[in-house]
Amino acid sequence: MSKPMPTELNLHRQSRVLEVAFDDGNKFSLPCEFLRVYSPSAEVQGHTPDQRVLQVGKEGVNIERIEPVGNYAVALHFDDGHNTGIYSWETLYTMGANYDEMWQAYLSELEAAGKERKADS
Repeated sequence: MSKPMPTELNLHRQSRVLEVAFDDGNKFSLPCEFLRVYSPSAEVQGHTPDQRVLQVGKEGVNIERIEPVGNYAVALHFDDGHNTGIYSWETLYTMGANYDEMWQAYLSELEAAGKERKADS
C-alpha cells in the first residue's frame, strides 16, 4: 500500500489552522501552535529523544509562509522566526492521525515542567 499523498493544503491565517487533505479521504485541521511545538527540526526535537526542547509560549504563533520541499514535504515558516522544520507528507499525516494523543502529551509535558498555556487570544 502506498503512503497517503496530500490533495489540498490550506492555511487559515485568522484561525491559525493548517488544513491538510489526503488522497485516502482523511482531512486534518492542525493548529499552528501544535505544528510549531512538534516541529520536526533538530532545534526542537534534538538529535536524540533526551535532547528534545519543550516549546513554551507558542499559543499565538502563525505560519507566514509555506515552501515546497521537493515533492515530499513542506517547510513551514512561522512568525516567531522558526523555519527549520521540514514536514514530510508522512509527518503531517501522522500528526493529524495522532493529534489528540500528541496534544495531551504536550499539555502533560507543560504541566510537569511547571508551565502553562496562556489563554487563547
